[in-house]
Amino acid sequence: MFRSLLFIPGNNERFLKKSTILRPDILCFDLEDSVSSNEKEIARTLVGSHLASQEEDKESSNYVRINSLDSGLVDGDLEQVLIKGLDGIVIPKVSNSEEVIQIIHKIDAIISKRDLSPRIGIVPSIETAKGVINASTIASVHENVVALVFGVFDYLYDMNIDAEYNDYMSYNYARSKLPVDAKAAGIDALDGIWQKVNDIDGLINDAVNAKKLGYSGKTLIHPSHINPVHDIFKPTKKQIEWAKKVVDALHDSFEKGSTRGAILLDGKMIDAVHYKQAKAVLKAAKQ
Repeated sequence: MFRSLLFIPGNNERFLKKSTILRPDILCFDLEDSVSSNEKEIARTLVGSHLASQEEDKESSNYVRINSLDSGLVDGDLEQVLIKGLDGIVIPKVSNSEEVIQIIHKIDAIISKRDLSPRIGIVPSIETAKGVINASTIASVHENVVALVFGVFDYLYDMNIDAEYNDYMSYNYARSKLPVDAKAAGIDALDGIWQKVNDIDGLINDAVNAKKLGYSGKTLIHPSHINPVHDIFKPTKKQIEWAKKVVDALHDSFEKGSTRGAILLDGKMIDAVHYKQAKAVLKAAKQ
């Protein structure tokens, strides 16, 4: 399930500890925009330690937003956070599919030396005009790409548009295009954040509009946004039926402690990651 991705500043130890009681679908520990340049190393260390302390049977998936490829910080970020407890990586400011492949090659080189699952989810964040134009090839470039994120504020900056976030006309084309490209590639799309933390009515309206465009969820910056967004992005009948099939197919294997192996279901390979996602869908359907 990708109904919610909550950003947690990686340099804030108090927020990291508090995140263990939160229940978004994805906890995304941020090393990029919310961390000042002089605290990048501190954030890496804190996030790495936090991931290492996580229980295997956690309810939320753990992702990390690394710094952009042109920052010179990516290698250090990946070395620190590619450990057990990590489920995926959010790549900011992706302009083309080649950038995604570069990151995946770096990830593969590290995990080949460590006892880690090769299935690290990749979520490219589309934040520029080039990224919007190339979103289709970005979404389909690799099987580990599981979703796209629409980074609305960086997109507005890149386009030199001076607009309020709720002035939908300013970014309607880009916002509408991303879920289409994601759907065509068979992955999810997550809408941008709602910046007005205390405006829950505005959040709900924004999330409803996102759902109408085909988004499966939203990125969030405050815990109070989790439940309202989850209420809007409830699992569909099709998602529930898929989840039941996956759980039925894999239950005996994974409930007995297996963490490896995959089987073929409806022509597609499914494994432990799909089993975890399917259980999350069924749990969400009961809420």
